[in-house]
Amino acid sequence: MGEIYDDITAFSDALPNMRPIVGLDLGTVTLGVAVSDSFMSVATPLETIKRKKFGVDAAALITIMDKRDIAGIVLGLPLNMDGSEGPRVQSTRAFARNLSRLTELPITFWDERLSTVAAERALLEADTSRKRRAEVIDHVAAGFILQGALDRIRHIKANP
Repeated sequence: MGEIYDDITAFSDALPNMRPIVGLDLGTVTLGVAVSDSFMSVATPLETIKRKKFGVDAAALITIMDKRDIAGIVLGLPLNMDGSEGPRVQSTRAFARNLSRLTELPITFWDERLSTVAAERALLEADTSRKRRAEVIDHVAAGFILQGALDRIRHIKANP
């Protein structure tokens, strides 16, 4: 069973060196997936999984993680703008608990409040069509979530 860390420093300490981590943007309809490089410096949006039921979603995710030798999981935490936790946060925490029963990988959370806004802005600046934005927004948002966590982890490791 994987451990769930609320503290990113403890999560960082649990990660092995030179292996990538995955970032997830958990929506009600889709699951955006991004991966880091093995140096854990750059996040790359990977794909969007159409959600079905937890077992099917988790199997698709575990296949991706096994294929890429993933070392840890960063799950976007959809806090309310005032920082409080609503029903979507409870759903995300439940997803993490259920996923932790299926993998040994450490799991942490990253505040995702502005990730979708940032992803939308980046796609608009790239002049992406509305249809294409709808197709890629979730894994681009996962990339923003993961990049934020990677930047924090890099800061932690540089300033122990």
